[in-house]
Amino acid sequence: MSQPSDSSSIVTAAMLAIGDELLSGRTKDKNIGHLADVLTLSGIDLKEVRIVADEEDAIVEALNALRTRYDYVFTSGGIGPTHDDITADAVSKAFRLPCVHDPDAMRLLGGMYQRREMEFTEARQRMARMPEGARHIANPVSTAPGFIVENVYVMAGVPQVFQAMLDNVVAELRTGAKMLSRTLPCPFGEGDIGTALTAIQKAHPQTSIGSYPKYDGQRFSTEIVVRARHAEDLVPAAEAVMLMVRELEEKRIPSNVSPDA
Repeated sequence: MSQPSDSSSIVTAAMLAIGDELLSGRTKDKNIGHLADVLTLSGIDLKEVRIVADEEDAIVEALNALRTRYDYVFTSGGIGPTHDDITADAVSKAFRLPCVHDPDAMRLLGGMYQRREMEFTEARQRMARMPEGARHIANPVSTAPGFIVENVYVMAGVPQVFQAMLDNVVAELRTGAKMLSRTLPCPFGEGDIGTALTAIQKAHPQTSIGSYPKYDGQRFSTEIVVRARHAEDLVPAAEAVMLMVRELEEKRIPSNVSPDA
């Protein structure tokens, strides 16, 4: 059962993506965007993402920094059967817990390989290793569980498995005030709106205003996104942005040929 949300609270999270293949470019990460989408819908702010190599000390250092700073930390990668899958060892070291072959995980995996008439090799048994006392994260795709230690959720790197594991834990997370947003089209380039938009942001400190340049092959324009946790903050800021656009249109600024757009 999910923990009740608090419309006035802010719940934060970080992600630690683990794997040499991410840093080399061999694997293109798909989990960061998915996690961000799911957490945003749940009213949890993803505040930081780190990517580290398959190096135990680097994982431990990053994990210890993140888990004390944020309400939740989600990791991806490094819990498979090969020698370079060292996340279980690193998490155990970070929490100063022994890394053990979890009995329930051994039964789950042993039963699965028996049904498939495959040998439960030493390498495959590595997928049952986790910090002693960790809770399981169910894996409906390939059986091998992820695990939870305090506020750290350790999940697979394969996107299909990561997503399935996340689905199985999101309901238990404490959620906070969800972010509201308004997307406003602006026919001017960022070079023309920068000063006025900065003034609007300063006048509405409870909002976050982002500008995203667009180019259709002929004209520059900007998509402006106003975000806030409460409508009473969002609405006046959005109205200020719309007023800015109207005033610029009245002045007929030729922004679409501006080189600094």
